[in-house]
Amino acid sequence: MVKKGRIVVFFVLVLLFGALIGVTGIDTAKNIKLGLDLQGGFEILYEVLPAKEGDVIDKEALVSTVNALNNRVDVLGVNEPNIQIEGKDRVRVQLAGVENQDKIREILSTQAKLTFRDVHDNVLLDGSQLAQNGAKQSFDEMGRPSVALTVKNSDDLKNATQKVLDYGPPNNLMVIWLDFEEGVDSFEAESNKPNPKYLSAASVGEVFNTKTVSITGGNFTVESANELASLLNAGALPVDLKEIYSTSVGAKFGEQALNKTVFAGAIGIFLVLLFMLVFYRFPGLIAAVTLSIFVYLNLLVFDWMNAVLTLPGIAALILGVGMAVDANIITYERIKEEIRSGKSILSAYRTGNKNSFLTIFDANITTILAGVVLFIFGTSAVKGFATMLIVSILLSFLTAVYGSRLLLGLWVNSKFLNKRPSWFGVKQSQIRNLADADEEGNYPTKFDRFDFAKHKNKFFVASGLMVVVGIIVLIIFRLNLGIDFVAGTRMDVLADHSISQEELTDELSKLNLEAKEIIISGDNNEIGVARFADELSKDEVAQVKAHFHDLYGADPNVSTVSPTVGKELARNAFYASIIAMLGIIIYVAFRFEWLMGLAAIVALVHDAFFMIVLFSVTRLEVDVTFIAAVLTIIGYSINDTIVTFDRIRELLKKKKRVKTYEDLASVVNSGLRQTLGRSVNTAITVIFTSVALLLLGGQAITNFSFALTIGLVAGMYSSIFIAAQLWLVWKAKQITKNRPVKTETDPQV
Repeated sequence: MVKKGRIVVFFVLVLLFGALIGVTGIDTAKNIKLGLDLQGGFEILYEVLPAKEGDVIDKEALVSTVNALNNRVDVLGVNEPNIQIEGKDRVRVQLAGVENQDKIREILSTQAKLTFRDVHDNVLLDGSQLAQNGAKQSFDEMGRPSVALTVKNSDDLKNATQKVLDYGPPNNLMVIWLDFEEGVDSFEAESNKPNPKYLSAASVGEVFNTKTVSITGGNFTVESANELASLLNAGALPVDLKEIYSTSVGAKFGEQALNKTVFAGAIGIFLVLLFMLVFYRFPGLIAAVTLSIFVYLNLLVFDWMNAVLTLPGIAALILGVGMAVDANIITYERIKEEIRSGKSILSAYRTGNKNSFLTIFDANITTILAGVVLFIFGTSAVKGFATMLIVSILLSFLTAVYGSRLLLGLWVNSKFLNKRPSWFGVKQSQIRNLADADEEGNYPTKFDRFDFAKHKNKFFVASGLMVVVGIIVLIIFRLNLGIDFVAGTRMDVLADHSISQEELTDELSKLNLEAKEIIISGDNNEIGVARFADELSKDEVAQVKAHFHDLYGADPNVSTVSPTVGKELARNAFYASIIAMLGIIIYVAFRFEWLMGLAAIVALVHDAFFMIVLFSVTRLEVDVTFIAAVLTIIGYSINDTIVTFDRIRELLKKKKRVKTYEDLASVVNSGLRQTLGRSVNTAITVIFTSVALLLLGGQAITNFSFALTIGLVAGMYSSIFIAAQLWLVWKAKQITKNRPVKTETDPQV
């Protein structure tokens, strides 16, 4: 008898979650902070240097610098700035959504050291003698904008003006400077220029026995006078700041990237859900429900964390959907196996869930490990990707494992699905009798005609030849390393029409700039990418942005990387890859055995190598997002390998004794045959999302999406044809050297 109450509970839960998503989903999505790559803005990594000889850059100096920068950002009215200390002598500033980037960058980096000097450049007063918030915008006696300054002690101003007055004409001038450079600047040199660097040079005709003085002249506007007053009130920087890395994104670039990536994600997720419905029928519908909840929970958690969502972060969420389906597929394939073996729906459901749990757990742990390494060693955008990757994996375990089991369990336990194997995608003709099983309890599969172990040498030779060809390709073509690793400047220009290399070259020549390389891309050839061997200065970046904004109506993206940062990024990428692989081999050795861990790592190196070779052949740029793709594939590819090794381990336990190579080969073949359908299906679902990102996503993640797609295909190949066969060869040698492997207590003779 069908227990309708459980079915009612199912619909109540689904309706409740649907209502929750409908009521709060849009607001939750709107609340999430978008990174500068999605709404425009800039990011700068400053090296903090001593302002004067003898100063020390310690923790206190760095904190003071961050506070000073925060004060400046506050007076500029920038919302939600992100200013953080990095390492022992660096500060990273991220400001998203700002419009006048050049002006704000200039204000951030200027020291704002105010000094009053005589004509011989001797200091009379400095900014430290100003009263708190002692600067304000005012007007002079002619009604022109000026800046009024109030000092703490009237005697300071009295003594300064007395000293200047004693010089007599024409040297009785009080010169007010902002960021006077000792040994570089001088009143004598600047006074002969039409636009001198100093703010004003007023003659002193009497002693000022007051606390106030005004900065007049300088062609102030009300806005610029207010800006200077705010800057002086924010305080001088206690250090010098040197830009060693910067990137700025135009608002139109960010908007375009967001729209394209969200659209690509929607298409990819739709294809995944359609695949699940067609292939897994009713459980596929359950998966569609839990995946909707999964996406909502990801956005909700990101909102709670007050985290910043970046373009790679959206890519991680979309890929997370494909990875979340992996847990569903592992479970559903297990349930289908049990149904085909002749078990009841309830028994198949319980056994399938039990047997798949540890497999899913092991697979997710390895991907989380890669995500943690990415977060530790990655730059800010990569950290955003890693954060979303880790969050999505944890939430996929919650929704795809526990959520799916809860919802599907309500139907199974209601007994409505009894004698309805077709609802699980199993035909009645596929259900076997117990007599069909062999002595270990294994049933025939549709892949039994494939003898993977027999042809292992062919796979090894094929991969070996490809490796040799790949090495030759790398020697000849090398990698097209981006500025992240070789330093320099990259500029992306978004035009309002199709452009050519010649047009972009001509426009750059007007700015006295010559690009090392120019590439035209975009759906309508509206994007021009120019790379420069050297770092463009702050003034050159401002000039470039102004020129192309006037020309095409959109700010270009400009990124600069110093040689120091480039070397560090390359070193960190190497460390990240090594640590991720070591962590995986240790975990796999702990959960399985060290030979399986070693075979898994060889397969992972195999996957990463072919990604690198294809990037060499296609001349695609290798940047930090490529490293993120490599580590993601390292984490994801191991999933397939772990599922296969988990099945091999399970089959070994069923055998009473493994004595020969043939025994091992039989186990490997059975393990691969039984997991082949699952391996292909999970690869397909993730490839749906990665290909959607590749074809329809934003230009900024094209290389990232391409690397993921290639890596997924290579990972599926290595999991099936390399990892298990390597373990077979090594394990067989171990057997011949030692006694036969016992898989359970031998029966007494």
